[in-house]
Amino acid sequence: MLHVHSHLQPAVDESVVMDTTLQPGQLGSETSRNQPEKLEWLQNAGLGLFIHWSLDAQLGCVISHSLVGASQDYVERYYTELPKTLDESGWDFDHLARLARLAGFQYAVLTTKHHNGFCLWPTKTTAFHTERNLVKEYTDAFRRQGIRVGFYYSPEDFLFLRGEGLTITRTAMEPFAPEVMERYRALLRAQMTELLTEFGPVDVLFFDGGETMRAGDGKSLQEVCMELAWDLQPSTLITRGAIPTPEQQLPGVGADMAWEGCITLGTAWQYQPTNETYKTGAHVIRLLMDTRARGGSLLLNVGPDARGALPAVQENILREFALWHFINHEAVHETRPWIITNEGTTVLLRAKDQSAVYAVCFDMEGWDRGVRREVVLRSVQATDKTEVSVLGQSGELTEYRPDLDAHTEWEQQEDGLHISAMNAQRVYCGIQWRNPLVLKITQAVPAFEPLLVQTEKQGLKTAGGRATLQAHVLSLGSFTKAQLSFEYRVYPGFALSSYEDDFRRLCHSIEVTRPGLYDLPLSGLEKGVTYQYRAVLQSDKNEMKGEMVLFVAE
Repeated sequence: MLHVHSHLQPAVDESVVMDTTLQPGQLGSETSRNQPEKLEWLQNAGLGLFIHWSLDAQLGCVISHSLVGASQDYVERYYTELPKTLDESGWDFDHLARLARLAGFQYAVLTTKHHNGFCLWPTKTTAFHTERNLVKEYTDAFRRQGIRVGFYYSPEDFLFLRGEGLTITRTAMEPFAPEVMERYRALLRAQMTELLTEFGPVDVLFFDGGETMRAGDGKSLQEVCMELAWDLQPSTLITRGAIPTPEQQLPGVGADMAWEGCITLGTAWQYQPTNETYKTGAHVIRLLMDTRARGGSLLLNVGPDARGALPAVQENILREFALWHFINHEAVHETRPWIITNEGTTVLLRAKDQSAVYAVCFDMEGWDRGVRREVVLRSVQATDKTEVSVLGQSGELTEYRPDLDAHTEWEQQEDGLHISAMNAQRVYCGIQWRNPLVLKITQAVPAFEPLLVQTEKQGLKTAGGRATLQAHVLSLGSFTKAQLSFEYRVYPGFALSSYEDDFRRLCHSIEVTRPGLYDLPLSGLEKGVTYQYRAVLQSDKNEMKGEMVLFVAE
């Protein structure tokens, strides 16, 4: 009888190599040649479309990564058989570009070459490429729609490793021989030169991988590609490689800097025909507005099918998203973080010129068309010039209900700004539209200086099914005291980490009256299970959360 002891080793999760925190300087910003105006453009744009596709889309498997640890038979058939069955006939970049424009995407990024080495243009460097020049079709179509174009490019190339007789891996155990590295660099330089000289100005570059593969001069493959890109096109903006680009989960704390969150529409980057779970339109909107409230730009990924066509389920989600954006675009672009990211389920941000605050109301349960609701914002102080409105609505009437008063009313009270707003616009038949209304508050100012707390990873202690969680209270802001606690959950894994509904709050807290380090215990943990936690600091008007931290219970 075969006995499987699954408890001996925790499952491998992609998150072990991911860092979602925003740390200025962690990427060698001192050597970055990104132009300040390009970084500001990204902060203003706020929304990009990521497009993942390669020849293994016809198998519906993870893009490229199935080659790592694969048998020799699998690798051989991957490189010799898959090109023979590839069908590129479904690509319609004009259709995709029109949809992207409708949905408010300001830029796009296409996987010109992923780790497997398959190129989406007729490169002279290898015969392993598409028949159609998909890169040219993409750039032409998106430029026609006024959308800036970006290229994803992998400095890691499994085809090259195979040709050199080396193990296909993303984490080489020892450095490659100098002559191998020189051939590796030569291949990358040749491909990068084609991409940056044959397709016009490239607005955005996204380099994925090659950070740890270095030659004798200390430069990584990624750095070689970045330097060449800036030499050939000095005005191109490099995101991954030069600024933080967290994947699949947003940072818990924002930053006053350019960063880009990369999140899939489903769970996979590439098309996955079965066993896939797609996000709802409301979830995508929440991810976008959480990103904007933290100062970042959301690069939302789609995966065209085996032929290159966008699956109907993905297109339908984008069209729901497009409708919401069509109404509320003003709150998405040219915006910056407010003093806090949210009050409960309401996300807050401000116009770049500070002329308005936007409150994105996600709690829509029962707030149907023709229903009035009061929203209280404790962090927003009205002035004598303040006006309040609902984006997309005139405030004059509700269809079929001329008896209803559709005006928005507000009053500044001691406990906050009280806003009474009508859900007056009919955008769906029936009342099924549950996506958030956005309140626009002009000429408002902060009502207080916020709390500030940091989750301390170094202070974490875990043993015997218990953990000691630590937080650093950095500031009490305008408040004399606050309650400190933690939220925690069993980590759902890399692909599902953007779903945050399962966090639980500790049943106990401590009162804090001054900045400093504080500990709280957590018990009932299961050994070998990965958990995630974050600090929560709360006063009567302000709740602030720290960064999310992972740990494995011991």
